[in-house]
Amino acid sequence: MEKEKRIAVIDRTLCTREICGYACIHVCPVNRMNKDCIIMEKETNYPVISEQLCVGCGLCPKRCPVSCIKIINLSKDLGLPIYQYGKNSFRLYGLPLPSEELKGAVSLVGKNGLGKTTALQLLSNHIIPNFGDISKKYTLQEAVQTMKPEMKKYFSSLDNNLKISIKPQAIAKLREAFKGKVSSLLSKTIPKEKLSFIIELFNLKNIVNRQVVHLSGGELQKLSIAIAYSKDADIYYFDEISNFLDIYERLHLSILLKDFSETHSVLLVDHDLTLLDYVSNYVYLFYGEESVYGVVSGLKSVRTGINEYLSGYFSSENIRFRDYEISFLLKSETERKSKIKFTYTKLEKKFPDFKFSSGAGDIREGEVIGIVGKNAIGKSLFIKMLAGTEKPDKGEGASFSIAYKPQYLEPEKITVKDFLKTKKTIPSVLELCKRELKLNHLSEKKLNKLSGGELQRVFLARTLSTEADVYLFDEPSAFLDIEQRFAFSKLLKQVINDTSKSAFVVDHDIVFVDFISNRIIPFEGESSVFGHAGPPLPKKEGMNKFLSIVDITMRRDKDSNRPRINKPESQLDREQKSSGQYYYST
Repeated sequence: MEKEKRIAVIDRTLCTREICGYACIHVCPVNRMNKDCIIMEKETNYPVISEQLCVGCGLCPKRCPVSCIKIINLSKDLGLPIYQYGKNSFRLYGLPLPSEELKGAVSLVGKNGLGKTTALQLLSNHIIPNFGDISKKYTLQEAVQTMKPEMKKYFSSLDNNLKISIKPQAIAKLREAFKGKVSSLLSKTIPKEKLSFIIELFNLKNIVNRQVVHLSGGELQKLSIAIAYSKDADIYYFDEISNFLDIYERLHLSILLKDFSETHSVLLVDHDLTLLDYVSNYVYLFYGEESVYGVVSGLKSVRTGINEYLSGYFSSENIRFRDYEISFLLKSETERKSKIKFTYTKLEKKFPDFKFSSGAGDIREGEVIGIVGKNAIGKSLFIKMLAGTEKPDKGEGASFSIAYKPQYLEPEKITVKDFLKTKKTIPSVLELCKRELKLNHLSEKKLNKLSGGELQRVFLARTLSTEADVYLFDEPSAFLDIEQRFAFSKLLKQVINDTSKSAFVVDHDIVFVDFISNRIIPFEGESSVFGHAGPPLPKKEGMNKFLSIVDITMRRDKDSNRPRINKPESQLDREQKSSGQYYYST
């Protein structure tokens, strides 16, 4: 097979075909020279682009009315892909191969849509490498014969019954796959001698008698991880483990997986930089073009790899894959001295099984207040009482107008374009959001057809572009990759600062909260029993209080300035705890 110099991808979920009159076919200059560069495939009526005949002129992507075509001219020969999904479809180059010689977890780091999940599917034998030959369906034995030695060794072991345990990304499918109680599922999937230990280790005792179909996202996530963890396997793959988990659960899971990876082969995919950095000893970095192609870097130490990823440049490969650097200031956002916009009194609210209280406080112009704490201790209730949408038993909220992005998103069967336009939309802010969150190519897609990350970005854009006094974002980082989280961070700070509005942000990604917040409200309590929020605290004081509650210390990386968790009982961890400085002091 001929090696590729150009990649052409057509998103068939967007392509309008007959409606647009096959504009791509008519505009192609190669077609005008009586060569079949873009043709209509008779079996499907979709256009197909010949990557060998394409000259990379860029006319067809520009003229496509729904932006469903991407043409990428490669700066270097990538060789043959390890896997390609179909004609003019995504392809992956290289694989993050596990190794028995490596001690500690290996993580896959990169944007969404670059093939991390595809890599796990290949490594777990759910799909078989095809080397870009979509005309043939390879058997594993045929694929092994075509491979280079390092890949041949791993895939030969797959053929020899290598035992793999995988925690999939799509945990919601567990509700569909199993009808019954959690206890029944655990009994069927976990060896009897491990059952009590696993229930205790993952704190599942409160859900064992509940129906799987009734579990929350966080409960499903913990259940899925517990099942994968308990297997007797040679290699463990964990795909996106932090979604729906609160900060406490993420930190507990980080420590658990760190210890587990000392004696087991673990490959991890996630977008929580703090979790990845703490758990992993090594990383593979993914780069390329979202939904077009992905390339796997060589193996790197975790600190070097993450710092190179943030810089946008791989020094050992001499590859610049991003034209900007994701940077951290030595001093993060601090308390603003702007005028107070709203004040609120002490608040109390009681329910039959839950009670909540908060101290009095204020919100300032141009300020972002970060809210941190466990799930189910009243964070969303607090905001609703402030805004007047939930009446407190004692105290008074600030009665301001809000724009609210909820934790759980309900996708409607309307296009992104129609969803983003409302009577309260601020057009200039909407255009900024669409550009910075890369939404323009999604305009004609229906909400219910979007991925989790795409849907999150659309809801963030709609909320931030709505006219309001205060903006509330409940877990905005969920399903966003590392780059998207930083893009939204910068966008949020810009809009709030430029408009002199205010925002509350509830999130469980410590790096994200640290990046955006001027002040912090740490919530205390017991999930589903009681919760308490003090007044907004200065950043250092608030983070220090929160980190002392979860008993971890953090430092800044000496090169990138990014926050990092100290290893428990390390010299630095002990020094910071003895001085009471759980949060890095800068």
